[in-house]
Amino acid sequence: MIDHDILSEEERDALSEVMLQANCESPQRVLIVDDDSDARELLAEILGLNDISCLTASGGDSAMHLLRTRQSIGLLITDLRMAPCDGLDLIRRVRESDRAELPIIIVSGDANVRDAIDAMHLSVVDFLLKPLNTKHLVKLVKRELGMS
Repeated sequence: MIDHDILSEEERDALSEVMLQANCESPQRVLIVDDDSDARELLAEILGLNDISCLTASGGDSAMHLLRTRQSIGLLITDLRMAPCDGLDLIRRVRESDRAELPIIIVSGDANVRDAIDAMHLSVVDFLLKPLNTKHLVKLVKRELGMS
């Protein structure tokens, strides 16, 4: 049998050890919720390129499941317009859960003043309009996660 592995067994063990140590330090992750898979993946890629670890969810139910099972989530970024559970509904659910203190950023391509007022009453960190200023978003995310 031909072995095509690039890493030796020792190198693989060393890499596993480093990855375990990194996971033990538990870098906080961002949960991105958007029913548009392209927008969701693009945002995850932008943040990932800035050394920000992300998880993604396509809607409120999967987001709530991840929030219950992944304590490493330190920030939620949600789209406003989603079906069947929109971003404001998701935020209300989070605020009523044991993750009520989680910082939340809303992004939206279609918002009105009423939405912004409702969001502020739900104590969101910021309400950003699409197209996003990615430099501002990355700076905001890093600040909320306590990254320099």
